Amino acid sequence: MALPAYASLGERILHTLYLLVCALIFIFLILPVLIIIPLSFNAEPYFSFTEGMMRFDRDAYSLRWYKDIFTNGMANPLESDSAKWWADTWNNGQWIRAARNSFFIAISSTLIATALGTLAALGLSRPEMPARSLITSLLISPMIVPLVITATGMFFFYSDIGLAKTYAGVIFAHVTLGVPFVIITVTATLVGFDRSLIRASQNLGASGWTTFRKVIMPLIAPGMISGALFAFVTSLDEIVAVLFLADVEQRTIPRQMWSGIREQISPTILAVATVLVMFSIVLLTVVELLRRRGERLRGITPA
Repeated sequence: MALPAYASLGERILHTLYLLVCALIFIFLILPVLIIIPLSFNAEPYFSFTEGMMRFDRDAYSLRWYKDIFTNGMANPLESDSAKWWADTWNNGQWIRAARNSFFIAISSTLIATALGTLAALGLSRPEMPARSLITSLLISPMIVPLVITATGMFFFYSDIGLAKTYAGVIFAHVTLGVPFVIITVTATLVGFDRSLIRASQNLGASGWTTFRKVIMPLIAPGMISGALFAFVTSLDEIVAVLFLADVEQRTIPRQMWSGIREQISPTILAVATVLVMFSIVLLTVVELLRRRGERLRGITPA
């Protein structure tokens, strides 16, 4: 935000220092993420900049590691028939199989977490709800408790009921980690919600489902979608719960990256990380657009 024209010299200096500190913090946070992007185009199997890359030699850059995302694990990566090639990479490619598992688990857990988190937020927003603070603390505790403790507890519990090493167990574990994000975002949306709209709808004869679908849901939709996106990203990035609960058949992208770092150092990990960074940027952009839309719906003008 720009300073007013009547700001003093001291205020201008402090404002400049403030912007400088913010810029340095931003660079400190974002530089380790951005550094992997040029490294993913390294023509050599190294995790460092080669002399050719430092000289911007065209031969020092390559897309070989992005191609390896598709060919790693294939039975016949030199197959000339495109249909057979794609079938091979879909069925045998290690990174493609991990991506399939990640998106299946993330989408499934996001749908369940969004439904449960929205219902919980609606209940917690009611003034007659007893022990709201205590229940809210319990529901968002997976965000506070160290993840290794949560994953250990889920491993023993799911082992007893037969859900360990199954897709259902991994999905439910990710639901547990995603619900707090939905509760927080939907609850924030409900802060400025006018409950007289619900009473007006009921007085006009609308059923509970009609009231929710026609009145409540359009107003809390930005919070629901934002929470769903956070739950999706949380599931897509999760590795600790996967290490405890997943079998080889449920290996996800983070688990595959972990194995790649431990078993075979390959810059393919950097290529996959670059794709995930770009995907996360798109999702965060969508979240910001939804946040601004929610402010406009509630009559709040963004600063």
